[in-house]
Amino acid sequence: MKTIIFLLQKEFRQIRRNKTILPIIFVLPIIQLLILVHATTFEIKNAKLCIVDQDMSNTSQRLVHQLEGSSFFKVTGSTHSFEEAKLELDKGRADMIVYIPAEFSQQLVKEKKTTIQLIPNAINANVATLTFSYAAYVIADFNKDIITEWAGNIIPSPIKTIHTETRFWYNPELNYKWYMFPGIMVILITTIGMFISGLNLVREKEIGTSEQLNVTPMKKYHFIVGKLLPFLIIGLFELILATTIGNLAFGVPLVGSIWVLLAFTFVFLLVVLGIGLFISTMAETQQQMMFIGFFIVIVFILLSGIFTPTESMPIWVQKFNIINPITYFMRVIRMVMLKGSGFTDLIPEFLSLGIYSLVILSLATWRYRKTA
Repeated sequence: MKTIIFLLQKEFRQIRRNKTILPIIFVLPIIQLLILVHATTFEIKNAKLCIVDQDMSNTSQRLVHQLEGSSFFKVTGSTHSFEEAKLELDKGRADMIVYIPAEFSQQLVKEKKTTIQLIPNAINANVATLTFSYAAYVIADFNKDIITEWAGNIIPSPIKTIHTETRFWYNPELNYKWYMFPGIMVILITTIGMFISGLNLVREKEIGTSEQLNVTPMKKYHFIVGKLLPFLIIGLFELILATTIGNLAFGVPLVGSIWVLLAFTFVFLLVVLGIGLFISTMAETQQQMMFIGFFIVIVFILLSGIFTPTESMPIWVQKFNIINPITYFMRVIRMVMLKGSGFTDLIPEFLSLGIYSLVILSLATWRYRKTA
């Protein structure tokens, strides 16, 4: 026990003396949380519209005003020429063209139906899809208003409708920050845990202190525990700090138990710290460790479901996620924070992360023994 205490003292002294690591641990997470949560959003606001109104009737102008009144759109151009509008789209000054033909209101009065053409810029497929959907929703509302006003002229009997009431559980206001904040937390805890622990060991190789440790009577489990514990403590501190910032700055709730969240974070940190230690036993320099670590982390993050649901991914990707620890922790942290899930609801994830931690720490210990 004394050996582990001495190793912990050594590790914390090294962290305190390293002027580069301290800002990464304590300052960078705060800045990233405050910036990235605002930046990582799939919501589309102020999409630029170019209106081609060749009808210029009261009805077409009402439609244009209804589009302008939506918080999703901003009309940046209006012209009678389709070619001019196409040029605006080509130059990136418009995200979508709304083309209203010359017979718009006339067809609506005589034939009780008419057409509108929406031409989005589909270079960014996600932006194009959402912009088109928002515009179609606004046009559908406009259509309902017209039907309501003209109901006496179109049909002799009143319109019968079914009233539906929609309730959104766990995120009633559909605040995208509530969805993205836990994901950013996972990314920060993963990168800090994996890279700081891995770089710490590789740095000792470079300055020669690892050779001094290897010739001491210290046992291998002393070394592993001494390397893990400081960063476990730092990782749990980062979780508490991030949760506090999320609640104060973004109003993200913690519906579930903080103890359940800490327990899962503890097991998850064992996994990422083990991966960091395993990589560091193979790398000879900090640069090598960074390259290998970035490759693994980027793949894990992109496939974990932080930005896109894993259910929409190909089957082989979903099977690959069995060995992706971020997938499990991502699901856990959102369910605990937003849904209030308890430990019994998350037993499969806990068992998966527990087995993962045993395997990766065993590999790191075995690899260190080979290279000691």
